[in-house]
Amino acid sequence: MEAFLVSTGIVALAEVGDKTQLLAFILAAKFRNPWPIILGILVATLANHGAAGAIGQWITTLLDAQTLRWILGISFIAMAAWTLVPDEFDEEDAKLARFGVFTTTLIAFFLAEMGDKTQVATVALAAQYQSLLWVVAGTTLGMMIANVPAVILGDRIAQRMPTRLVHGVAAAIFAVLGIATLLGAGAAFGF
Repeated sequence: MEAFLVSTGIVALAEVGDKTQLLAFILAAKFRNPWPIILGILVATLANHGAAGAIGQWITTLLDAQTLRWILGISFIAMAAWTLVPDEFDEEDAKLARFGVFTTTLIAFFLAEMGDKTQVATVALAAQYQSLLWVVAGTTLGMMIANVPAVILGDRIAQRMPTRLVHGVAAAIFAVLGIATLLGAGAAFGF
């Protein structure tokens, strides 16, 4: 359950102001049809984070426990720093409208999430907790918590969101996870 809760919280916080949340705002304004957008986000996130989680679990089979602990600890600390860097949105991510609302959202979100901090976090969390199902369920729920209000409420919440504060909290959580991992908090999991 810890894997699910930590994954949900970290991704929900890290996603605020992220390029995929900005994409959700743009798609909502462009299409004004929230349900296919929400479904597209869900399917894209499940596919993307499912693959990322599988990679995270696979990595644990390649490395010894000590090496994995150091890589994960440093990765979480790097994620803390990366979370503090504002994302820039590429307008090309939203120029797929010829495919319809659902397919445009699915493709745009899947591609925008490639190499994104929440995808990298999913790899690290899956390696940390060695729980593909709970990590992917948590990171997906975190994405939905951050993006569904963006789709439904759009610009009404965009200006009111304390993005810097939320990113600071997410960065602090990543840093604590990194330090705890380096200090051996994952010893129960074999690393």
